[in-house]
Amino acid sequence: MIVRSIENLAGTDRDVRGDGWRSLRVLRQDDGMHYSLHVTELRAGAELELRYEHHLEANLCLEGEGTVVDVATGAEHTLGPGVLYALEKHDHHRLHAMTDMRLVSVFWPALTGSERHNERGGYDPSD
Repeated sequence: MIVRSIENLAGTDRDVRGDGWRSLRVLRQDDGMHYSLHVTELRAGAELELRYEHHLEANLCLEGEGTVVDVATGAEHTLGPGVLYALEKHDHHRLHAMTDMRLVSVFWPALTGSERHNERGGYDPSD
């Protein structure tokens, strides 16, 4: 059984940050769950263009407001508390935080925890 508090992850190797975002990697590949679970924080005004070619991702908004745009179709969806978006087709998307946001994110296959976005806005395949 794995029992872990997100409060204890701050400042550890499970606390990963980028321009406008932070990801607390609650579960990752070395936990053996085959998926990873993250608490993702976005700063107001952050805009990320992403495409996870090697991973599937789902995000549940807990706090804040923003939008996610399907780059292929131009369809824009409003995000707020209780709204989920899932990228079941490795969708190229643009995420915009209108306010500070907090999401619960799930990746499959699991991330190792040290990934950084590549030039295409995704992560390279996990080993």
